Amino acid sequence: MKTLIIGSGGQLGKALSSILENSIPLSHDDIDLRNVNNIENILDKYDFDTIINCAAMTSVDKCETDIESAYYINGLSMKYIANYCRENNKYFIHVSTDYVFTGNKGNYTEDDIPYPVNYYGLSKLIGDTYVNSYKDSLIIRTSGVYGSKNNFPLYVIDRLRNNQKVNAFDNYYSPVNANVLAYSILKIINLKLTGILNISGDRFSRYEFALKIADKFGLNEALINKTDYNSVKSIAKRPYDSSLNNEKAKGILKFNFDDLDYNLNEFKKNMDNLI
Repeated sequence: MKTLIIGSGGQLGKALSSILENSIPLSHDDIDLRNVNNIENILDKYDFDTIINCAAMTSVDKCETDIESAYYINGLSMKYIANYCRENNKYFIHVSTDYVFTGNKGNYTEDDIPYPVNYYGLSKLIGDTYVNSYKDSLIIRTSGVYGSKNNFPLYVIDRLRNNQKVNAFDNYYSPVNANVLAYSILKIINLKLTGILNISGDRFSRYEFALKIADKFGLNEALINKTDYNSVKSIAKRPYDSSLNNEKAKGILKFNFDDLDYNLNEFKKNMDNLI
């Protein structure tokens, strides 16, 4: 079975490319999701059974100021990929986000009604809707993916190793290591699951997560400051508690992908290459 990975240059895409045999990695240079009319021509060049879309315009503030790009990359392009999969009998896995929710309650399940508070979340929800219209597709909702590129754990470690303070917000999410998420997706491909599935880590505030990171790497927790989520003004509003409920996926996959120690251990394995 061959798998085509769209967004192979990102954190999850790199992790998937390293563990999936016979994978076909496509970066932004290989496929520009803004050019929707060329998507079919590009996909036709390759022989594969499954598409995994990891690509997205993820800068929340930039999505707010460049709505057109966000709409094409996160939203409309998924219509064209889903149509291609429908016409060519391909299995389609699409990686989505916790930001499709308001963040008013947290612990969101697959059955909760999305209601995004920013254009990033809205553009991703548009994409989800297109993907969900195809019967042989799975939408994975995840949160705070961290791995080999710029991310919150790397920021915390770098600051603390240089004896600098870390300001960490008190809002909640469910961070997950890219390798752990990739292992989960490997299981999903074998099961060929469809619908919507939440796959993320345990629920933590960014402040709590920063403390856990410091403890795991033997760094100075006293340098970490708890910061009021509402104290910093940004272009786009963020959900306060976008944490995801993983019970459905854990029951199906039989895999404790949300365990923090497991996630941080996977992250730590690669630290010599990351920093």
